[in-house]
Amino acid sequence: MTEPAGQRPLRVLLITHYFPPEVGAPQARLAETAQAWAADGLDVTVLTGMPNHPTGIVPPEYRGARRRIEHRDGYRVIRTWIYATPNEGIARRTLSHLSFMATSVLLGGRHTGAADVVVVSSPTFFPLGSAWLLARLRRARLVVEVRDLWPAIFVQLGVLRNRRVIAALEHLEMAAYRAADAVVTVTDGFRDDIVGRGIPAGKVHTIHNGADLSRFSPSNSPSPAESPSPALRDRLGARTGDTLVVYIGAHGISQGLVSVVDAAAELARDPVHPVHVALVGEGADRARVADRVTELGLTNVTMLPAVSRDEVPAIVAAADICLVPLRDVPLFSTFIPSKMFELLAAGRPVIGALTGEAARILSEAGGVVVPPENPLELAGAIRTLAADPARRAAMSERGHAYVATRFDRLVLARRYRRLLEEVAGRTVAVPRQRSADTVEPYQPATDPVTDPAQAVEASGASEPSGSTSSEFEPSDASWIAEIAGHRERA
Repeated sequence: MTEPAGQRPLRVLLITHYFPPEVGAPQARLAETAQAWAADGLDVTVLTGMPNHPTGIVPPEYRGARRRIEHRDGYRVIRTWIYATPNEGIARRTLSHLSFMATSVLLGGRHTGAADVVVVSSPTFFPLGSAWLLARLRRARLVVEVRDLWPAIFVQLGVLRNRRVIAALEHLEMAAYRAADAVVTVTDGFRDDIVGRGIPAGKVHTIHNGADLSRFSPSNSPSPAESPSPALRDRLGARTGDTLVVYIGAHGISQGLVSVVDAAAELARDPVHPVHVALVGEGADRARVADRVTELGLTNVTMLPAVSRDEVPAIVAAADICLVPLRDVPLFSTFIPSKMFELLAAGRPVIGALTGEAARILSEAGGVVVPPENPLELAGAIRTLAADPARRAAMSERGHAYVATRFDRLVLARRYRRLLEEVAGRTVAVPRQRSADTVEPYQPATDPVTDPAQAVEASGASEPSGSTSSEFEPSDASWIAEIAGHRERA
């Protein structure tokens, strides 16, 4: 039974391997959701690693630190040491994931404080273990958020072939679903898959990805009669008269960007409607994509490294057409690339190389859908839109309206909040909506702490940049003892 709202806010511990200032779909979803929860009166703590994804490079202000405690947008962020590695190579990435599983508990667990609900975002798999343990120690409810179907997608992509490893990972996956008080998926296809494998339907909930309409909006994009920043378009490789096609996001094995390059080769043969393709981002497949550009000798493709989160809206606004591609893999019919919502919200015409649920949503939003990994179809769709500015303008208006009505991140975060209240068995009185100037600004790890309570908290939790100490503090030792003795106390 749900208890009435009280004075104490609902305490939520959110555990995730990925978080800003890293750029990516998981990072955006979780940061914006945490901010919305905090604005609605929840006491939110995020437990994550030192930023390094996808390059494996830790920013200077975090190097050598075992733990950092930050405050941003109304919630607290606790960062622990992580084995930083580029987003490539299974063995090293697995070590990175394992390192966070360990340090999130050993270095971060003591400092997270009490919790009513522990939310863990997967993938990766390994934080599921630390989340389960911390939920037990805190006597908190456990919510498992599923953003990708692991290990199934890696089996279909051919990354995993060892049957014993696959069976072990599937066992862990199902154990996590069973241990959770609730499972949250980002697509209906994921939910159907999980329920179809025996998890009770009432336990599995879909809360889609969405877009922050304050960041991605046609008001931030040029109208058809206006021109975007010439300097930015020049940086993206577009010349005067070019139709600029942009893909921005991960350059991984899931996106099929080699097919986009092959489509650009087809478009290079059309002198009537010149098209320039810009690929912006990092990932495990980036070198292979670059090699394909070189092999074909293309001058109508520009590849740029990943940009900061704040730069993304401007790059999207500079595009005439945006792309959302995925590989031709059966399980991808259940996936919905979250960037699609942001591109539509920004009023950009979108072409998706998609199937299944994502293709249906994009079609309803007025976008164009082509078969995945089909360069000729993709080139044809780009060529058609490049020649029809009026159609692009109509697509822009329809796409924004569709997302604003159905996929507003703030609305989805509040739906998520109500689920957490239900799982915890208590409701929270939502404060009157705060104005923008009352939201706490981000405090970098290097900022001085001025609040006495925060000073006590930070005194043993944050080391000067460059420190390489690996010894546990006394508080860490007692926390380890508490973990070791938990079974006896229980």
